[in-house]
Amino acid sequence: MEPLSRRLLAECLGTAFLLATVVGSGIMGAKLAGGNMALALLGNTLPTGAILVVLILIFGPVSGAHFNPAVSIAFALKRDLPWREAGPYVAAQITGAIIGVWMAHLMFELPVWQVSLTARAGSGQWIAEFIATFGLLLTIFGCVARAPSSVPYAVGLYITAAYWFTASTSFANPAVTIARSLSDTFAGIAPAHMPGFILAQLAGMLAAVALQSQLWPMRRPSL
Repeated sequence: MEPLSRRLLAECLGTAFLLATVVGSGIMGAKLAGGNMALALLGNTLPTGAILVVLILIFGPVSGAHFNPAVSIAFALKRDLPWREAGPYVAAQITGAIIGVWMAHLMFELPVWQVSLTARAGSGQWIAEFIATFGLLLTIFGCVARAPSSVPYAVGLYITAAYWFTASTSFANPAVTIARSLSDTFAGIAPAHMPGFILAQLAGMLAAVALQSQLWPMRRPSL
């Protein structure tokens, strides 16, 4: 296993690139779509799914490529990540996410410090975040249990799909939610609406943790 410091650096860098992609592609998509929201969303979706594949491939062997507090907490609950390391993982992810948002702003010559005004609230949004996170964790658990090499592609494809089948466009990540509140761009979320999203995400994660052992029980070695 890699030293904790190296794993935290990978988590910070990976989450930074993820958020730079989410926010940067949202800005670019909105600029080029000419007011067509469907086209802007597509321009936001495809780069996000693609970068997830790349980031998991390059950082997975270092840190596990969580890039998501819900994933780190889930693995801690499963005892696959020590609790003493889960906190530093989450801190590295949130730090990286905020850095990624600021880098996107700098690339597009926007003010670095922003607060989003985009309203994202209501029962439909919260149910969507529960489902998005629940599905993401099941995707990860199922692939880890039966086809570990498929994790990067499955996660990228799941998020690409979930952008479109969920009402919330699938944040499915507390660090992403926090960081996107600091960008008043296409991908933003108003800070007042963060708690509902994060609670729904954590509830979806807990439901997936509770169900995964029933779907993918540990295989006993053959005698």
